[in-house]
Amino acid sequence: MSIRIRWGIAATGGIARAFAQGLALVDDAALVAVASRNEERAREFASEVGAARAHGSYAALAADTDVDVVYVASPHSRHHDDAVMFLDAGKHVLCEKPLALSAAQVREMAEAARRSGRFLMEALWSRFLPAYVELQRVLEEDAIGRPQLVEADFGFRVPDVDPTHRLFDLAQGGGALLDLGIYPLNLAFMVLGRPTGVRAFGTLGATGADEQTAAVLQHDNGALGVVKAAIRTNLTCTARITGTSGAVAIPAFMHCPQDFVVQTPAGEQRIEAPMEGNGLHHQVLEVHRCLGAGLTESPVMPLSESLALATAMDDIRAQIGLRYPGETASGGAR
Repeated sequence: MSIRIRWGIAATGGIARAFAQGLALVDDAALVAVASRNEERAREFASEVGAARAHGSYAALAADTDVDVVYVASPHSRHHDDAVMFLDAGKHVLCEKPLALSAAQVREMAEAARRSGRFLMEALWSRFLPAYVELQRVLEEDAIGRPQLVEADFGFRVPDVDPTHRLFDLAQGGGALLDLGIYPLNLAFMVLGRPTGVRAFGTLGATGADEQTAAVLQHDNGALGVVKAAIRTNLTCTARITGTSGAVAIPAFMHCPQDFVVQTPAGEQRIEAPMEGNGLHHQVLEVHRCLGAGLTESPVMPLSESLALATAMDDIRAQIGLRYPGETASGGAR
């Protein structure tokens, strides 16, 4: 019999609700506790998702001895402090993307994980979806030759700017890049490796958050990544990977596709790879696999990759002038 892994969820927003639904699809997972900074909201959320206990603070969840792993779903600006608190309390942590506001924060989180001997992974769920697993297989089989160009974008137009909304509020880590741009960046990293150079341009709105951002990434062997993100502009939300002997077309939404098309001189082949449910449980399966193997990092989404992504986003932010509260011109959001 498999050992049930006991989960807690920190925060009660939409992604936390969706995660709880995904978690229910994993046989050896048990949602035992949830936490909010508002005790009444925590009780309501616990009743909604079927958690046995509700905590009125994240600290209380950290002290809950019946919780093995915590899913951190708080605003971007809280990821560092919340994750470090849970790690120091002896919990394993799956933290929503972006792992933190800056590379400096990611380094501190990684050190906390090493110090506690606990597992930490960024919840970049795309990497664990069936379509992305199939995409990796297609690329490894050299179906399109050597990838030379990755073009990807993710964006939509929010009709009204609400300064208190997480997408526009700098105090919550708002902006298009960290919330949406991480997905096109993730694809470019996954296909082409880590970039050797970045050139970026962006438009900052009234709140100081980036409303649209575009970047060109230079990779080894002359390969390029072209990525875009927006919260005030409708983008295609698609991706294309062009190789020396073919291409892969990924339809909307590129971060969670159900299929993709491989295009070669011999013709086109559609690869069907539907995800079960809302797809969020695929990353849970990876957490369980790693814990079962005694790992403190995922080989699919290692902390070094999260650090590289954060470093690239730091570079992009520096070039477009995007800073978060308490951050200096040299970076290092705290």
